[in-house]
Amino acid sequence: MGKASLEDALKAARETHVLEIDRGVLGHTPQIFRQSFGDKPALIVADINTFRVAGEVLLKALRRAGHPCREPFVYTDPNLYAEHKFVVALEQTLRGNEAIPIAVGAGVINDLVKLAAHRAGRAYLAVPTAASMDGYTAFGASITYNDSKQTFSCPAPLAVVADLDVIGAAPSELNAAGYADLLAKTSAGADWLLADALGAEPLHQEAWNIVQGGLRAALANPAGVRISAPESIRRLTQGLLLSGFAMQSAQSSRPASGAEHQFSHLWDMQHHTYNGATPSHGLKVGIGTLAVASLYEHLLTQPLHKLDIERCCAAWPDFQSAELMIKRLLGEGELADKAIEETRAKYVSSSQLRTQLEKLRSIWEQFSGRLRQQLIPFSALKQMLSDAGAPTEPEQIGISRARLRESFLQAYYVRRRFTVLDLAVRIGLLESSLDSLFGPKGVWRLEQP
Repeated sequence: MGKASLEDALKAARETHVLEIDRGVLGHTPQIFRQSFGDKPALIVADINTFRVAGEVLLKALRRAGHPCREPFVYTDPNLYAEHKFVVALEQTLRGNEAIPIAVGAGVINDLVKLAAHRAGRAYLAVPTAASMDGYTAFGASITYNDSKQTFSCPAPLAVVADLDVIGAAPSELNAAGYADLLAKTSAGADWLLADALGAEPLHQEAWNIVQGGLRAALANPAGVRISAPESIRRLTQGLLLSGFAMQSAQSSRPASGAEHQFSHLWDMQHHTYNGATPSHGLKVGIGTLAVASLYEHLLTQPLHKLDIERCCAAWPDFQSAELMIKRLLGEGELADKAIEETRAKYVSSSQLRTQLEKLRSIWEQFSGRLRQQLIPFSALKQMLSDAGAPTEPEQIGISRARLRESFLQAYYVRRRFTVLDLAVRIGLLESSLDSLFGPKGVWRLEQP
């Protein structure tokens, strides 16, 4: 499998046509804007912090260049997050003029602008202020709507200006979150290999190469990310942008998102906060990556080439029973309703399950080696996250061990994507795997009362 350069990935991208990434390039934005949008007025969109660190400088640069600018749209709500009401507020402003928005910020600002601009019928330009996630160049926006974290279809920015000096000066926690999000591509890749092997979702070779080709090199120096070493920040930023280009190429988040993201989405939909704030996407995904790696490591010790398929098929619940389980685990309401919808989309009959498991049993001895090659061992992942300054224990983001155990069971239902959680459920080993992982000798050992 090959490796794609940033230039190759940009050519493969469907929506983003211009990328400027280097130190000190924020001042180039007026030229990039004019090249991409002509004489249309600019509208800087930021929050209070990102306007201070980059928006003010950009506004002055645009005015010096003689480019028409509307009064900046600055979100002042201290509880700003990627929620639908904030999209609506910006969309209403955009519909009142012809301005092209410039998203100055990180994940929340970018997703809000991405969806609002799309609904207002125009493209936009992104100015990342931290290497905190891979969504800058991604197709789709992850927005909470009706208490459910949903991915809305909308195009990535037409142009991106990534000033590595601005990104390197971001709070260390933000770039640590981006490192965790990039590290998640290892387990997301394993999930995609699994889905492809079992006929659930075919591999998109171009998108795979864009994400996975240079991934290990981009992850090579987590300690450098922690101290904002310029080359480490450059590699991290490029790796995250590549992930976004892959999602553009595939028109799906599959190249960059697997079961580890389902943990994060679950906690989002449960409105999880810690010390009065919502932990960042990347930090939640980092814990999810550790959770997924631990499950993979356990399953890779199992003799699935001798799988008792009759036992699995006999134990497979009908969909009505699955609905009852969802309501038992998630209660009544929007979250359970969404989980039922997602689970229905991936539910298979007993005969379909049999065919899939027969394929699994026949390929497991060889295929398990491919999974081991793709995955990074749990202990190494933990050290890499720690070196980057990211949490390595669920309690560090306010998730107890008991809740993490329950999250394995719940996360399986919240998305239709086929992952290692689906594998564990279909072979009837999720509960027993959790008994081991959270048992006295497990990596997530629960403290005894």
